[in-house]
Amino acid sequence: MPQARAARDGGGYRDGVEEIDRKIVSLLTGDGRMSFTELARQTGLSVSAAQQRVRRLERRGVITGYAARVNADEVGLPLTAFVSIKPFDPASPDDAPQRLAHLAAIEACHSVAGEESYILKVRVASPVALEDLLQEIRAAANVSTRTTIVLSTPYENRPPVF
Repeated sequence: MPQARAARDGGGYRDGVEEIDRKIVSLLTGDGRMSFTELARQTGLSVSAAQQRVRRLERRGVITGYAARVNADEVGLPLTAFVSIKPFDPASPDDAPQRLAHLAAIEACHSVAGEESYILKVRVASPVALEDLLQEIRAAANVSTRTTIVLSTPYENRPPVF
């Protein structure tokens, strides 16, 4: 059962995962490159048991991948914004995510409740680049936009709380 559905149904991650697995997920969320030796040390498992549990969590889809976290400023993308989008025609197909998937500046797309249909997290090099991206979004998805520019990010990518 997918995690989102399980959470809606009142069940969820806590119901199907042992405490030691929650600890493993928490540790790997904080440091995806943690060695099995260190993971074993911090969980009290043997190295082989830690490795087996991680592989099982991967097979079950609890752990879906590993990625490097990049300093956006250092790679030339210092401007982060949240762009709320809403279709001009409410009767039009709900296909904005597919229409926008080709735009690499969109880091995340969230379906939301409320007046807007989706909120996009975008990263760009400058205000001019943001303006260009907004025009691309509007043209590609036939939507109106409302943009909030991020001034600073005290924290993000925090490990989940179980």
